[in-house]
Amino acid sequence: MLRIDALRAIYPQLEDTVVVTIMGAVAAELQAVGHRPNFFYLEHAMGLASSMGLGLALARPELPVTVIDGDGSVLMNLGTFTTMARYRPGNLLHLVFDNESLLSVGGFPTATSTGSDLAAIAAGAGVPRALTVHTEDELRTAVEEAREARQLTTIVAKVEERGPKVFLTDLHMLENRFEFQRWLRAAETRSSP
Repeated sequence: MLRIDALRAIYPQLEDTVVVTIMGAVAAELQAVGHRPNFFYLEHAMGLASSMGLGLALARPELPVTVIDGDGSVLMNLGTFTTMARYRPGNLLHLVFDNESLLSVGGFPTATSTGSDLAAIAAGAGVPRALTVHTEDELRTAVEEAREARQLTTIVAKVEERGPKVFLTDLHMLENRFEFQRWLRAAETRSSP
């Protein structure tokens, strides 16, 4: 499956959730599908989207949090699985697009291209729900089930090694930061009695 098609398949499920994602191809394709003020694109911090998502999930347990990551990014911060498993926030969904490549920085193969299994690594680290999906329907169902289960989940979505021609977008990162912060504040107001 193509990552952009996978993003389109789950896009309706991202409307009322905090979304933290990495830069590069993932951010460019997510913005092409349609930017929302609840989407935060983590610039110049490869490997740390999961760490930021964990912090948000712990700080705001009333909000569902979805981290959209890549295999190269996760491999730079494998300790994230053990840290997430330690705290196990039920509102955190960690989605990893695995194209077996560092596509955004030249297309070098990652360890998943030679057999490393990110879902097995997550499960071995103690993440209670970890699975791999290969189709848009499997992904859509897995995201729905993760939200219903309210249990820390890592979903590894196997995607083709293809992406946008250009990874740049017209959304200024400072603008994104302020917009996201305003959305978080408004969500707090909406959830207050």
